[in-house]
Amino acid sequence: MATRTEGKLRVIGGQWRSRIIDFDARDGVRATPDRVRQTVFDWLAPVIEGARCLDLFAGSGAMGIEALSRGAAHCTFVEQGSRQCTRIKAALLALKAQHTDVVMMDAIYFLQQTWHRYHVVFLDPPFESDLLGKALDELPKVLHPSNRIFLEWPARKRPELPERFEWLREKQAGQVGFGLVTYRHPVEQKK
Repeated sequence: MATRTEGKLRVIGGQWRSRIIDFDARDGVRATPDRVRQTVFDWLAPVIEGARCLDLFAGSGAMGIEALSRGAAHCTFVEQGSRQCTRIKAALLALKAQHTDVVMMDAIYFLQQTWHRYHVVFLDPPFESDLLGKALDELPKVLHPSNRIFLEWPARKRPELPERFEWLREKQAGQVGFGLVTYRHPVEQKK
């Protein structure tokens, strides 16, 4: 089994399949492992084409780049680290990616102030933080009614979901747990 070089990731599917992307591996940034990305994008295959995506806590940008490679219409990458943002921008430029935004900002603040709606959201904050719960609390207002949310967490520490979120799939790969959830918007009553 080949090992991945620190600070490099391989796009595993779509138009940029097998392209190598550099990312800033400092500050604990870890790219979602290849086999996890493969499983997640198999799950997302019916909805990724034409989707508007949000890669929150983007880090390496692996999930958003993979989504664009597989036909997503747009991806916004949100990352507060300047080195990580610079690397994501360089990768997107090298791939000649279009319809992207790279936002250097705190992820929770981004959710509080954005007016965009997203079909697919990738949530993979630092494992040792409480940011996953905070992001889930802020997420509903930025979700399209037909939505999918990818979550990643330390194995055997499955997060509790707030009200109206629902598990669709979940799996474990080594030391990483991951899953797909959806948020069911309240049905508005007709007057």
